[in-house]
Amino acid sequence: MKLVWSPETASKAYIDTVKSCEVFEESSVAELVSAMVGGWKAQLIVEMWCHGGVITTSIGLVRASHHTGGRHVCVVPEERSRLAYVKAMDEVGISPEVIVGEVEEVMGALMGIDFLVADCRQKDFSRILRFAKLSHRGAVLVCKNASPRNNSGFRWRSVLDSSARVVRTAYLPVGEGLEMAHVAATSSGGSLSSGTKVSRWVRHMDHESGEEHVYRR
Repeated sequence: MKLVWSPETASKAYIDTVKSCEVFEESSVAELVSAMVGGWKAQLIVEMWCHGGVITTSIGLVRASHHTGGRHVCVVPEERSRLAYVKAMDEVGISPEVIVGEVEEVMGALMGIDFLVADCRQKDFSRILRFAKLSHRGAVLVCKNASPRNNSGFRWRSVLDSSARVVRTAYLPVGEGLEMAHVAATSSGGSLSSGTKVSRWVRHMDHESGEEHVYRR
C-alpha cells in the first residue's frame, strides 16, 4: 500500500485553509501544506514548533486533518513553547494536541508518520527527521525556512535514516523557502536496510523417494 493522491480532498483542505487564514498576512505555506496533506490523505501529521513561530502552518494542517480524518500533533521543545502555542491556537478556536519532550523519546512514540513539517531554524531539526518513525505507506517531509542563504547545502540524505528511500525532492520559493521530500513506501510494513534479508519457507518434493522436504532460506 502507498500514498495515493486525491485532488478532491486537496481542494477542500486548501479552500478551508484560505478561509481560516484570511486575517493573516502570510499564509502561502499554510495553504500549500494543507493541500498536500489533503491530497495525500495523511493520517498522522506531525509538526515541529517553537516559541516565536507563526501558527498559520498549524491552522492549515489542522484544517486538512479534518478532511482526511487524521491526527495532527505538534511537538514543542519546552513548556514555554507549549503555553504560547496553545494560547495562539485557542485564539483561532483550535484546541491542539501538543507534546513536550526530547526528540528521541517523542518521535519514538509517534509511529507511522506520513506527513512531517520541520523548521530549519530549529537547532535540532535534523535529529527530528532522523528519529522520525515514518509510515510504511510512504511519507512526505517538509522543511520550512529553508532558503539557500539560511540553509546552504541542504541534503536530505544527510538528515534522514539510512533506510529511508527518497523518491524525489524539490525546493519551492514559498514563504522563506520549502525543502520537500517524498519517501517511498515499504513492502513489509517497515524500513529495511540494504543489507537485511527476509527469510522464507521453501517446499521441495523428491520425485525419486516421494518424500516432501520443507526448509528455510
